[in-house]
Amino acid sequence: MSPEDHPPGGRAERVQKLLAAAGVASRRACEDLIAAGRVAVDGTVVSLGAKADPVHQIITVDGERIPTNPSLVYFLLNKPSGVVTTVTDPQGRPTVMDLLPGNPRVYPVGRLDRDTEGLLLLTNDGELANRLAHPRYEIEKTYVAQIRGPLKRHAVRALLEGVELEDGVARARGVRELGTAGDRTLMELVLAEGRKREVRRMLAAVNVPLERLARVRIGPLPLGDIAPGKFRPLNSAEVRALLKAVGMGERQPGEDRGGSRSDDVDSLNGSRP
Repeated sequence: MSPEDHPPGGRAERVQKLLAAAGVASRRACEDLIAAGRVAVDGTVVSLGAKADPVHQIITVDGERIPTNPSLVYFLLNKPSGVVTTVTDPQGRPTVMDLLPGNPRVYPVGRLDRDTEGLLLLTNDGELANRLAHPRYEIEKTYVAQIRGPLKRHAVRALLEGVELEDGVARARGVRELGTAGDRTLMELVLAEGRKREVRRMLAAVNVPLERLARVRIGPLPLGDIAPGKFRPLNSAEVRALLKAVGMGERQPGEDRGGSRSDDVDSLNGSRP
């Protein structure tokens, strides 16, 4: 039975309207995509006039999943130093939740420790959050560190080859110097894990004196020029890029594609580099 016949859930809308609302293209251009046979709902190519439930059905264009569920939201926050990455804090310290509106309710994806700045994602999409935080998917995180003194070659080599920490060997995917100013050096590190305070512990293990640390990228998503303490919603293209990075960009019918899954997100007490 085609998606046009009996879309589930009773919340069906015309596919071209959903695609346009998701920022794919204008309504007319989305109609052209459908007419060209490039749009599918739950794996079935649809024709003009087809409807879909944006919450429970998967819409793809050229095989790429388009996020259409209006109940799922995604925010990028530039976390300032001194703010803790928790929903609540028993010590009364400021949390990242103080920087966002109370509704809709979202949760941080992993953690940045109190003194680390930079890119933090917050969402109510539990499946995406779990995959971004899980080491199995090897989502690279890029950090910029301000250190005291020069970045020495032996330290770079050790970080790339792996340093022994109390919870096992940790390796950087990439290390490079970005520039110097006086006796300060900026360096970039790329990791694909998410252990607690991992970057700080790695630098301490190779005797690199860290003064300041910021995360500037998660997978395909850069921090950009957003000011510390400010946030913005992700656009449709950014959400699609994250879905693709964790293997959710081309899900097949029958996979779990439920609602917000906030119970999953609430359990994410992941990395604190």
